[in-house]
Amino acid sequence: MAPKKATEATSNNVVAFGRVKSNLKMGCVGLPNVGKSSLFNLMTEQNASAENYPFCTIEPNEARCVVPDPRYDFLCKVWKPPSMYPAYLQVTDIAGLIKGASEGQGLGNAFLSHIQAVDGMYHVVRAFDNDEVLHVDDSVDPVRDLDTIQSELCKKDLDILVKAKIAEEAIVRKAGGKYKMLPLFDETTAKIKALLEQDKPVRDGEWTSAEIELINAKLQLITTKPVIYLVNLTMKDYVRQKCKYLPKIVAWVKEHGGQGSDIIPFSVEFEEKLWALREDKDARDAFLKESKVPSRLGKITTEGFTRLGLQYYFTAGEKEIRCWPVKRGTLAPQAAGVIHGDFERGFIKAEVVAYQDFHDLCDGQKSMGPIKAAGKYRQEGKTYVVQDGDIIHFQFNVAPPKKK
Repeated sequence: MAPKKATEATSNNVVAFGRVKSNLKMGCVGLPNVGKSSLFNLMTEQNASAENYPFCTIEPNEARCVVPDPRYDFLCKVWKPPSMYPAYLQVTDIAGLIKGASEGQGLGNAFLSHIQAVDGMYHVVRAFDNDEVLHVDDSVDPVRDLDTIQSELCKKDLDILVKAKIAEEAIVRKAGGKYKMLPLFDETTAKIKALLEQDKPVRDGEWTSAEIELINAKLQLITTKPVIYLVNLTMKDYVRQKCKYLPKIVAWVKEHGGQGSDIIPFSVEFEEKLWALREDKDARDAFLKESKVPSRLGKITTEGFTRLGLQYYFTAGEKEIRCWPVKRGTLAPQAAGVIHGDFERGFIKAEVVAYQDFHDLCDGQKSMGPIKAAGKYRQEGKTYVVQDGDIIHFQFNVAPPKKK
């Protein structure tokens, strides 16, 4: 029984903020008229309303977009199966927040609850001057806008914290002395309160594994979610890769616990022009050659997927190539369970080859022979931590589910 307990202890071997699921969502947040809905449309090839007035989006729009990956493309090219399934990122377009949203301004409480329902944030920041595009504060000032959004999210989390403490105290009272408030709860909530009152997000604090697990179990805080700052530039600024607002934005992010890699400059104007040329390859290629800058949509998608703590492994064969998203740190049996619950329950072993090893040794062929000959084809057990890009064949002691 001892080995079994050791295995169970590692079944959740990575402790991090957020849900332990593979169907996580990124939400587009920011002030009104900064380009959220336009970005959402470009990423997901949708047609959500993107008008030039505040709150043109009321209910959140949800869709998914393909996570681009040359590894997946290579496997599809080699195997040429009839069925091919890439990884997808779930994206939600959330209506713009304004100052006072945490107090109900601009339907703010509803919009904040929509943010609470996603797992990570694309914080879209306006860094372009255009008199024809309204700004809710009548002037373009990205630093002020960043302060506004962060302040409103922190205030919302303070409200969540107060309600959670009241609920916990009510449980203690009803228990009639049989249940006591955990010292860890009081200590953790005090640390959270101190951060939020300074408009500092909870993710920037220093936390133990026990504190993180408590926050995940008892609270649904917005500021624990990972954030990527998407700076929307004019096409002119994006092409010349220079913007007067960008240094101030970078400074603000670094002063507030972030780093340069948290920022992705892009241009809705540029991406929309490129999108309009999608059916004319020659014109599209000429536009990209003249611009000398690439689209940023692929990077935005892959960064969002990664920031959610997601990765994927491949199953590859004559019939199908498929990406299977899992949380980083997932063990082989749980990774098998993403395909079907029976695969996890009856797990025996995983036959694994790293993608790069297959790429370098396969010589463009489907056979695993060269990989086995090089000693790169491995058998892994229940404690194996699945790596991003692994090509896996699972063995289990139950019959696979019949396809309908």
